[in-house]
Amino acid sequence: MTRIAMIVWNEFRNDARVLKEAQTLQAAGYAVTVFALHTPGVTQEKETLPGGINVVRVARSPLWKLRKTKTGGAASAPASASGPIGRLSPTRQALRIVARLWTHAGLLARIAWHRAAVVHAHDVNTLPTAWLAAKLSGARVVYDAHEISTSREGYNSFRGLVARVEGVLMPRVQGSITTTDARAKFFARAYGVPRPVVLQNRPRLTVSPASQRIRQELQLQQPWPIIIYQGGLQQGRGLERLVRISASVKDAYFVFIGGGRLTAPLTALSQELGLTERVHFIPTVSLADLPSYTASADIGVQPIENTCLNHFTTDSNKLFEYLIAGLPVVATDLPEIRRIIRAFDIGLLVRESDDQQLIDALNRLVSDPQLRRTLAANAVNAAAQLNWEQQEELLVNLYGRVLK
Repeated sequence: MTRIAMIVWNEFRNDARVLKEAQTLQAAGYAVTVFALHTPGVTQEKETLPGGINVVRVARSPLWKLRKTKTGGAASAPASASGPIGRLSPTRQALRIVARLWTHAGLLARIAWHRAAVVHAHDVNTLPTAWLAAKLSGARVVYDAHEISTSREGYNSFRGLVARVEGVLMPRVQGSITTTDARAKFFARAYGVPRPVVLQNRPRLTVSPASQRIRQELQLQQPWPIIIYQGGLQQGRGLERLVRISASVKDAYFVFIGGGRLTAPLTALSQELGLTERVHFIPTVSLADLPSYTASADIGVQPIENTCLNHFTTDSNKLFEYLIAGLPVVATDLPEIRRIIRAFDIGLLVRESDDQQLIDALNRLVSDPQLRRTLAANAVNAAAQLNWEQQEELLVNLYGRVLK
């Protein structure tokens, strides 16, 4: 079987996109191995997933724990961490780079030794290692740009480096992928490359019947609608605003599912405002369990802010997860999000950072069960088209061209 080596800069425990791509290629007759990061006591160094996908994890640098201590992780983020992410000091930048180079060297050696036909780099922080490993082993390279990392929350310290890496290497890869049409246009224009194949962050088409899972788990007493936000609790996603405006959306529960840098600040904010009876937090759940949580809510919300080009060009996986679960949506009026919501009439759009519009839209859906039912039915119909299975062929065809 033709070998494919995928490389990710995470532990590969909850990476839905990478897992779906690996499953699609494995089912198409390729032998897929995912190379990821290993954290002792948390992950296995080697495992085989159902369907035959192999996972090989490489230990982080010994400097990793020191860097996390110095820079502060999400779990220990103070309330002041809710502000913008600034540039790292030169010392912290150097420490991060040295720690990462150590780990990249381990990934490089493992992937080169694997002798794959294609090395598939997921995001820019794996692209140089993938390209070098491919050069050493005679493989071809596919670059999967999940984000626009030259204009992305938290990447201010590395924008110039990212631009140089992509500018040099994107013209040299044999295939490229991104997540929206707007991002495909950006990469083509920025680096003078063919427009990447667009694979949206769609879930697989699953049927998760409406249930009381969230209501029972949180022991919610009132029969109010549940407004859900799921995904990373990170900067620029309008989450502080969402907690604050919840006081103005009567007779509704707000439930955040996920973790991240803002977990502690958001929890503290809800306590400070006296909203703990109506605003609840559920830590990150497994990919297998997430659809049943989503389907037990009533309204999906996506109040993302236009803080960078990456946000402006997103449609996001949560939007597709909401419609697959049959939820009406309230979301920020950004181009890619607007295109989906208007095309399928699945929700209400609000101006970016407009608190009153967000309040009005949520109150409208909370107080109008018939409107919720109509938009939910439209979401179910949209899910028949906007699922992973409907775009798998694009990935298989790309690999056919790369290997021809």
